[in-house]
Amino acid sequence: MQPHTLGIDLGGTKIEARVFDADWQEIARHRVPTPKDYAQLVDAVADQIAWATQQGAEIAAVGVGAAGLVNPRTGLTLTNNLPASGRPFPADLEKRAGRKITFLNDCRALALSEAVFGAGQVKSVVMALILGTGVSGGLIVNQTWRAGPTATGGEIGHTAAPAHIITAYGLPVYDCGCGRKGCIEAYISGPGLQRLATFVTGAELTTHEIAVLRATDMAGVWALWCALVAELIHSLTLTVDPDVVVLGGGLSAIAHMIPDLQAAAAHAQIAGFDAVPLALAQGGDASGARGAAYAAWMEHRNSAGDQA
Repeated sequence: MQPHTLGIDLGGTKIEARVFDADWQEIARHRVPTPKDYAQLVDAVADQIAWATQQGAEIAAVGVGAAGLVNPRTGLTLTNNLPASGRPFPADLEKRAGRKITFLNDCRALALSEAVFGAGQVKSVVMALILGTGVSGGLIVNQTWRAGPTATGGEIGHTAAPAHIITAYGLPVYDCGCGRKGCIEAYISGPGLQRLATFVTGAELTTHEIAVLRATDMAGVWALWCALVAELIHSLTLTVDPDVVVLGGGLSAIAHMIPDLQAAAAHAQIAGFDAVPLALAQGGDASGARGAAYAAWMEHRNSAGDQA
């Protein structure tokens, strides 16, 4: 029997383990709640790995896509959604599980999955933009994920918001959870969209309510939000010039988002030049686990080649 690959999508509310066969078809999945205690978190993820080893074939590689970052210098985790900040979570988990584990940010895992299996699979350079509770992304070149020396690549939500739009609307310069001020995430994440609605109209609405009213009462708020997102897309285009920007995260489920953002991106682009194409992520809630599994498989394959 061909070895299988395990991908784990580790988020603030659930730990989703998915086992993939040699053709990247999902053959088993198992979900448990995310504990609020660090030791219990390590145990819960290790138990998911143990569960996968009981599914009938060898698990050749294990990948974990987790919300947050791992400092490559210290090995310590930085995360707002897991009880692991300031702790050596990767090392502790490997020790507890007794095997090598590939770690990557969950947004980078989604980007890799979409580049290999989803909306970007026929493209050479794929940028993912995740719009949800936070804002992040990932850059995949020739279906390969690269971890840079700082491990912060893809944290595009913590680039600066565009000054000309902030000034034109008189928007406050918000504090960001990263410790900086004026990050674009504070304006275009889910909470950021709600913040814009309250500032512009005085109404306190959910993102769903704003989406429903985006052509009527919230039209001005929606146009402002699209303009801000388009400026981020413009910056990514000028920096990377990707073949496609794949949109994921909870806000990407808003109907007709792509046409609205594509028009805003065209307006933000340098006059006379095309805007980058936008596409919706295709993998749904499977993307994070599948991307983590694929990253682990690539690392395992490369390691085996080096030892040959």
